[in-house]
Amino acid sequence: MKRLWLVLVLLAAAAPVRAAEPLVADLSKHLVAITTGFAGTDVLLFGAIEEVDGGKSGDVVVVVRGPNKTETLRRKDRTAGIWINSGIAKVDNAPSFYQVASTRPLDQLASPAILGRHQIGLDHLDLDIRVKDTGADQGQYRQALLRLNQKKGLYGDKVLDIGMLSQRLFRTDVHFPANVPVGVYMVEVYLMAGGQVVSAQTTPLVVSKIGVGADVFDFAHHQAAIYGIIAILLAALAGWLAAVVFKKA
Repeated sequence: MKRLWLVLVLLAAAAPVRAAEPLVADLSKHLVAITTGFAGTDVLLFGAIEEVDGGKSGDVVVVVRGPNKTETLRRKDRTAGIWINSGIAKVDNAPSFYQVASTRPLDQLASPAILGRHQIGLDHLDLDIRVKDTGADQGQYRQALLRLNQKKGLYGDKVLDIGMLSQRLFRTDVHFPANVPVGVYMVEVYLMAGGQVVSAQTTPLVVSKIGVGADVFDFAHHQAAIYGIIAILLAALAGWLAAVVFKKA
């Protein structure tokens, strides 16, 4: 921790020399390695800001987005005591992970139009939802998607706080749960003042499986047929061995 704050102080000291860059940010690590027994981890984002026009300090907003994926949502209705699918919707550009942190509440920093332009906050995510359902609309499916991902811990249910030191240094921790999807994440840092984005920086973060688990994962996805045959053979062998053991007993 002392080493980290030393880095922050050095960033602040170097800021006047880099006056053309009012925002400087970095991550404590750029790779989240998922190994056997991975139970989640925290990644620290830290940086420094310069004074904006008028000599005032701006506000910092951090948005962490996982790679987009296609989501399929189904609505169920109870008919004659049986739950059946009665509607479906597909979302082609849903972030697999989404978390926001800010120095102040988002509605105090900018208008909905500005927040929507940069997709800052769950309410401003631009989701392409195609609904095939006469009993529900896009808004209901949108809320269902957000609720399901929040329940999984993949979407933040609140805006995290960003800690400030001397109005120039900032830091925040982003938690990645055990079920975090793999891929390249984008960590976007915005410096906002006067209701506008005055500076921005994007840093990639890689979430990847490593070790034996990664080899098995890759083999299962790239050699699915062979993996299936091996799984069946292993299951049959396990059954045969169990039968032999119980027969001797």
